[in-house]
Amino acid sequence: MFHIPVFLQTAGLLVLSNVFMTFAWYGHLRNLSSRSWLVAALISWGIALFEYLLQVPANRIGFSQFSLAQLKILQEVITLSIFVPFAVYYMDQPFKLDYVWAALCLVGAVYFIFRS
Repeated sequence: MFHIPVFLQTAGLLVLSNVFMTFAWYGHLRNLSSRSWLVAALISWGIALFEYLLQVPANRIGFSQFSLAQLKILQEVITLSIFVPFAVYYMDQPFKLDYVWAALCLVGAVYFIFRS
């Protein structure tokens, strides 16, 4: 049987969960702006359910090999990696150099959290 490494299982599930969560948090700003906030919230909660169905097993699998801090930093790197293309391509926001600086800060965070 083929064994997928813990890191790949964790990262893959977190990528998928972040796609759902990004749409749950921000997608309504584009798609549901004419609806009431309550409708947007209910639809967002429905989308977020799928995020949790992926995020919870991702963290449980990851915690078997990584510390809590390592899981959190991994999550933040993935979040930025999903958010920037979402903001630029889906929400038509301009790309900002600040995204690059934030990514460099996260590279530093990854180094410090994973160096031990």
